[in-house]
Amino acid sequence: MSRIGKQLILVPATVKVTVNAATKTVNIQGPKGNNSFTYRPEMIVAYDDKTKSISCTVDDVSRMEEGNRRAYWGTTRAVINKMVKGVSEGFTRKLEVVGVGWTCKLQGKKLILSVGYCNPIELMLPEGVACTIENNTIINLSGVDAQKVGAFASLIRSQRKPEPYNGKGIKYSDEVIQRKKGKAFGA
Repeated sequence: MSRIGKQLILVPATVKVTVNAATKTVNIQGPKGNNSFTYRPEMIVAYDDKTKSISCTVDDVSRMEEGNRRAYWGTTRAVINKMVKGVSEGFTRKLEVVGVGWTCKLQGKKLILSVGYCNPIELMLPEGVACTIENNTIINLSGVDAQKVGAFASLIRSQRKPEPYNGKGIKYSDEVIQRKKGKAFGA
């Protein structure tokens, strides 16, 4: 039995869930937005309106024919749980630009990073991700899809990863950079 897969997903009162067994899709609507997911044909997803919960199960098959069916059980439950959390609370990611004269700004749907290269880096915001800038050095990303928010945050960070000697670069706000000593000269 999957310890994650057999747990029920509790749905808040402000969230509306629609499960279509024919097309194998789950649609979730909430105050922050809506999300949909197409699950694998081996899975059975059911929504109980009385208890406001979603349950995930796997088709009954013998041990020999099982294959990877049980491997998808916990993954399906985790993805649907993240969707419920995303449409009710949302996901946020915070990045910091550290360096003398290094800044970031927002122009419409473009994030412009000036991080020590001769030309600024322009990144288009993906659909469903909102961005705000504080003090020209702090980037706040938010959205209903955890994968999109995390992937865009990773893309921003990859433009200038933090280095261990001076600590310059783009880092997550909760990330700790292990500092190294520079060259020591004889005295």
